[in-house]
Amino acid sequence: MNTTEAPRRRTVMSGDVALAVYEQGDPARPTVLLVHGYPDTHRVWDEVAADLAADHHVVRYDVRGAGASDRPARRADYALEALARDLFAVAEATSPGRPVHVVAHDWGSIQSWEAVTDHTAPGRIASYTTLSGPCLDHVAHWMRHRYRHPTPRHLAQLLKQGAHSWYIAAFHVPALAPALWRNGLATRWGTVLRTLEGVRPRPGHPQPGLADDAVHGIELYRANMLPRLREPRRRPTLLPVQLITLTKDHYVSPALAEGAAPWTPNLWRRAIPATHWSALLGKGSTVARMVREFVAHHEGGPAAPQLDRARRRRDADAGRPFAGQLAVVTGAGSGIGRATALAFAEQGADVVVCDIDTEAADRTAELARLLGAQAHAYRVDVSDGPAVDAFAAEVAAAHGVPDVVVNNAGIGHAGSFLRTTEKEWQRVLDVNLWGVIHGCRAFGTLLAERNEGGHIVNVASAAAYLPSRALAAYATSKAAVVTLSDCLRAEVAGAGVGVTAICPGVVRTNITRTTTFSGADAAEQDARRRRATHAYARRNYPPEKVAEQILRAVRNNRAVVPVTPEARVGRLISRLSPGLLRRAARYLR
Repeated sequence: MNTTEAPRRRTVMSGDVALAVYEQGDPARPTVLLVHGYPDTHRVWDEVAADLAADHHVVRYDVRGAGASDRPARRADYALEALARDLFAVAEATSPGRPVHVVAHDWGSIQSWEAVTDHTAPGRIASYTTLSGPCLDHVAHWMRHRYRHPTPRHLAQLLKQGAHSWYIAAFHVPALAPALWRNGLATRWGTVLRTLEGVRPRPGHPQPGLADDAVHGIELYRANMLPRLREPRRRPTLLPVQLITLTKDHYVSPALAEGAAPWTPNLWRRAIPATHWSALLGKGSTVARMVREFVAHHEGGPAAPQLDRARRRRDADAGRPFAGQLAVVTGAGSGIGRATALAFAEQGADVVVCDIDTEAADRTAELARLLGAQAHAYRVDVSDGPAVDAFAAEVAAAHGVPDVVVNNAGIGHAGSFLRTTEKEWQRVLDVNLWGVIHGCRAFGTLLAERNEGGHIVNVASAAAYLPSRALAAYATSKAAVVTLSDCLRAEVAGAGVGVTAICPGVVRTNITRTTTFSGADAAEQDARRRRATHAYARRNYPPEKVAEQILRAVRNNRAVVPVTPEARVGRLISRLSPGLLRRAARYLR
C-alpha cells in the first residue's frame, strides 16, 4: 500500500509560531497526524507516510525548533503546553470538524501525550498510537511507585532505565550538548545510526540542518524534564491508546510501558523487535500496518484478531506474562502437548491446538476454556505438508498470526538400525522430522513476515544427543530437529523470532502406548509397550514440568533446553566427553 505522491506543503500558525505542515493522500479519508521526535524532522516518517497515504489523509509537520518551522528563542516556548497547542492547531487546520488519529515517536510522543491527556482532547483526537515516548508525568509516578516499593524487580527496572537515559543528564550540562552537536556529532550522526541502530542514511534523514535542529531541540529537555519529574500531574485519558513497545530500544526500556496502564483504561499494547529508529526507518511497513488496523477499528470497523488480543496485553504486568498472546500447539491431544497448551492458557494466552485425534484435541481446548482462554481445536496430520500449510493459513485468517508455535507432535519407535525397515524409517521421519519442518515453514513464514517477533518451540528429545543402538530412527529424527532449530534460529533472529529445541528425557506420557518396535510381532509389540509404559510410570516425571520449561524457554529465548535430570546430565556429558557416550551406546538396548 505504498504511494509516491509528493507531500503538499502549507504553513499553519500556532500563536506567533509558523509550523511547516506536509500533507499526502485524500483529505476525505481519515486523517493520521504524524509527530516526529528529537533530533528529527517530518522526514523520519517518509516510509510510514508513503504506506498510509494510500488509504488515509496523512499529515506531518516539523515541530517548533526543527526543520522548516520557526525556532523560538525562549526556553519557555518549548514547554509541553505550547507543543500541545501546536498539535491542536495543525489538527484543526488540516482536519476541520473531524478528529484526527495521532501517531507519534520519541519526543513527538512525549508532547502528544500532553495533548491526548488534555480535557479538550475528546472530539479533537480520535485515537493515539505512541512509540518510544512516554508521558513525563506517568514516568514520574512510575518512578515514585518503585521507590516506595523497592522490590528487586522494581529496582532493576529503575537501574535499567537510568542506564538508558544517561544522555538526559548530559543535555542539562550548560554548553556541553550544543558544543558536541556543532563540533562533529551532527556530521557523524549517520554513522551513529548505522552502527547503533542498524539504520542507513537516506534522502532527508539525517537532515541537512541537523546541527541547528539538535541544538534548538535541547530546549525540549531543559524546559520539561525536571519540572515534570519533580511535580508530576495526574494525566489520565479515556481516548483509545495503542502503545507500541520497541523491544530493542536503547533509550526507552520496555518497563516504562507499565507506567501508562493506570492512566489509560482504553489501552492496546503491541511490540516490534526494533531499535529506537529502525522501527520507522526499516520497519515502517510494520508500523503502518499497526496504525492502519487501529485507525480502522476506531473508525467503526471490527477489530483484527491481533488487535483484539493487544487489548488484553495490559494483563501481562499482572502475573500473566502471555496475556493477549496466541499459542499454537501441535500434538496437543495428550501428554506434553496438552500440558503445554494448558500452561499457556493459565498464563493468559489464547490457544489453538491440533492433533490427529479430533476428540482429544477438542478435550484439550475444552480444558483451556475452563482456564479462561479462548481455545480452538483442529484435526491435523503434521506429516502432511499441504494440510499444515492450510492449517496455518486458517489460523492466521481466523485468529491472527500466532505469537508462539510449539511443534510437539511426535511418535516413538525402538529398534536397531539394521532391523528398522524403510517403512518404519519413513513413518518416524514423516512425523518427528517432517512434521516439525512443515510447522516451522508454515508458521515461521508468517512470523517473519509479520515482523513483530514471536517464538517457535520444537520438541526434540534427550535422544538427540544420547546415541543408542536401540533408538536409531527415533534418535536420528530428534537430532535433526535440534540442528534444524539452530539453523532456523539464525535465520529468523533478524525478525525478532526466537527458536528453542526442547529435549526431554523420560516423561510420563502415553507415547509408550503407541510406540512401535522393529522386528516384533503383535504380541511382542504389546508386551514391550506394557513394559515401557510401566517403566515411564515408575519414573513419574509429569509432562506439566516439561510445559513449565517450555514457557520459561520462550520468555528467556533459550536455544536448547534439556528437561529432566538425566537429560541435563546427558547434555553435559555430550559436550565434555562425547566418546564416553559413544561407548555407552553399544550397551543401551
